[in-house]
Amino acid sequence: MPVVKLKSGRDKSIRRKHPWIFSGAIDSVKDIRFNGETVDVISADGKHLGYGSFSNQSQISVRMLSFDPDEKPNENFIVKNIKDALRFRNNIIDQHSTNAYRLINAESDNLPGIIVDKYSDYLVCQFLSAGAEYWKNTVVNSLTELINPSGIYERSDVDVREKEGLQKIKGVLSGRHPDPLIEITENNNKFFVDIINGHKTGFYLDQRENRKILSEFVKDKNILNCFSFTGAFSVYALKSGAAKVTNVDSSEDLLRAAERNLIANDITNSQFENVCDDVFKYLRKLRDTNQQFDLIILDPPKFAESVSQIEKASRGYKDINLLAIKLLTQNGILFTFSCSGHITTELFGKIISDAALDSEKNVKTIRILTQSPDHAILTSFPESLYLKGLICSVY
Repeated sequence: MPVVKLKSGRDKSIRRKHPWIFSGAIDSVKDIRFNGETVDVISADGKHLGYGSFSNQSQISVRMLSFDPDEKPNENFIVKNIKDALRFRNNIIDQHSTNAYRLINAESDNLPGIIVDKYSDYLVCQFLSAGAEYWKNTVVNSLTELINPSGIYERSDVDVREKEGLQKIKGVLSGRHPDPLIEITENNNKFFVDIINGHKTGFYLDQRENRKILSEFVKDKNILNCFSFTGAFSVYALKSGAAKVTNVDSSEDLLRAAERNLIANDITNSQFENVCDDVFKYLRKLRDTNQQFDLIILDPPKFAESVSQIEKASRGYKDINLLAIKLLTQNGILFTFSCSGHITTELFGKIISDAALDSEKNVKTIRILTQSPDHAILTSFPESLYLKGLICSVY
């Protein structure tokens, strides 16, 4: 088997079962034949540390598959991990009320670089690393046998593939080509999802539990939903008794999708308003016209794609949160999120604290939120915790 030998003192994270080995930690590479193949990882003094998938182009040179010297990865190993991931979801998802959720969450399910989301009878896959690409056929064949979906669609049309020396790709991997829109059910709410062209795999499944929590706070409230995407938070709010919701997004197509989802849940046009505008600019317009809301949702896209963007992203988060706090009524509620993995929980909390201070209002954090449990967080892999959220009371 090909061997990756680490530099002296660079094996501490691997001994703590962190799944990534960066190129700078590697002393030598021996007998590598092709991108994505399985390698034997050894320490500087020759001790076996485990097995991983090797990438000859990514800064993350090895993604660990196993830390057990007696558990050499093969097809049976991959299938076992898939079965374990499916069993875990069966235990945590109420499939009577929800038929859309994450089946496989990459490193958190010991399947690095592999994402699989379930949308009703369809599966959507992303193969984001060289090792994931190497095991693609095994994954697709296993999912076909274990689940027998109507189809499996690939959405590996993401920039991170290029860092692995892989081309962007999308298309049918198995079964029937999906319809332009697939109807799903989430906590007994109905949504239409575009898995072919929608963002990521089509829907923000990681916010499922937070949408449910929102329902506890919305009764009779006038709500502003910023970066509203396809309106999922708005559906939950209005079905739980909100007086009115204003959706704000810069995409007309997404606002039309939001309207479709709202109407599909028996919500009338009089209960919501769609505004196509840049959220930063629109919040300033609202401030300048002295408008106020009882509850504001801030669920922006990722502001920091890399470490170099942290400072700029932090300014963006502070800007929108400061404006939102000023727009809230007495005892108003702020639901605010960051999905930027490079923005830590501590940093996000500090950003909100700074925004609260500058607003000259009193702000209490009343609940801390994170991603839904099907987006499992591996204790040895802190990077798997990426979604941060706070519920704040402003008075």
